[in-house]
Amino acid sequence: MSAGTRWALNHMPLTAAAVEEAAPVLTGRRLAMCLHVEPKTAALVTLLAGAGVEVTLTGSPGTTHDDVAAALRDLGVTVHTRRADDEADHARNVAAVLECEPDLTLDNGADLTLSLLRSGAPAGWLGGTEETTTGGLRLREERVGRPVVVINDSRLKLLVENEFGVGQSVVQGFLNATNLMVPGMRAAVLGYGPCGKGVADTLARLGARVAVCDTDPMRALQAILDGHRVGSSVEVVSDAQAVFTATGAPGVVGAEELAALPDGALLAGVGHFAWEIDAAALRAATVRTVEYGEPGRRVGHVRADGREVVILDRGRMLNLTAANGNSIQAMDLGLTLQVRSLAAVAAGGLASGVQSVPAPVEYRTATDLVAELA
Repeated sequence: MSAGTRWALNHMPLTAAAVEEAAPVLTGRRLAMCLHVEPKTAALVTLLAGAGVEVTLTGSPGTTHDDVAAALRDLGVTVHTRRADDEADHARNVAAVLECEPDLTLDNGADLTLSLLRSGAPAGWLGGTEETTTGGLRLREERVGRPVVVINDSRLKLLVENEFGVGQSVVQGFLNATNLMVPGMRAAVLGYGPCGKGVADTLARLGARVAVCDTDPMRALQAILDGHRVGSSVEVVSDAQAVFTATGAPGVVGAEELAALPDGALLAGVGHFAWEIDAAALRAATVRTVEYGEPGRRVGHVRADGREVVILDRGRMLNLTAANGNSIQAMDLGLTLQVRSLAAVAAGGLASGVQSVPAPVEYRTATDLVAELA
């Protein structure tokens, strides 16, 4: 077990209690899992393996901690992932994981579940969970004949992990990746859902001057009432020193936004997939690139007029590529919801289809968290 995993386990009492409680319905199950392979995930996998669950695991491109993956292999867990993996490697890893013919799935972005559905789900597949809103949206476009619980539909998770956990960890990743000062910085946040709100509010608390764009007028109003300047995407990026994309939607930073960015602006990804920056528009606007430090960490794209925009970690989730992900306590909550939702799927009784966390699971977990923090 890696030192980071031991540290995480010491601070994840809710997850440990949930696994112990769920063991009667999870023991002996085959779990196919796609989740960022880092210490909190390893803590969950260690607990599940100790409870007799057969876990086969992959991660996401660019976010795997290779030492954590190696330690899990030493534990006897089947792990298909490396930090250097690209999208093609990821697809192969997903296929390899599904060879275990799972009873249950735990997914992050829906790649695993969609692959299972499109290749023909095994008869023994009972259903599973999906961590993200992005994955939930993708799955709701499909015909899913088993229950799949979207953890990010939980109001509890949106508040604790997304708003407070992501806000802290993304800003920490930004500091690690740039070594720049936040107080006084002009920042733009695209998207004011729970993750975007968490990033914007954290930046503001540290003294940044924050502008927000959200196409939902209710969220835009909330951003104004929270003290942020609001405008269109072009308006808010036009004087930004750092731009954080937190919409989850592809191509949010397109040709117009790229043209409006001032010289030296930094672009940081918050959403699950690295598609919020329009790659074709970026290529079209770039005449040459400049690497600042380790490959891919800070890449300057110089435009024809000499102005430069710097992409951090290829637009991938900065809290995972440049930091250690969300805080342990925030992930303790989210992984507790995962375990209890998987147990509900395994126990039967949930309707087929994509759905929110069962109300009793959310209420019980909120009650436990209040008791832990009080």
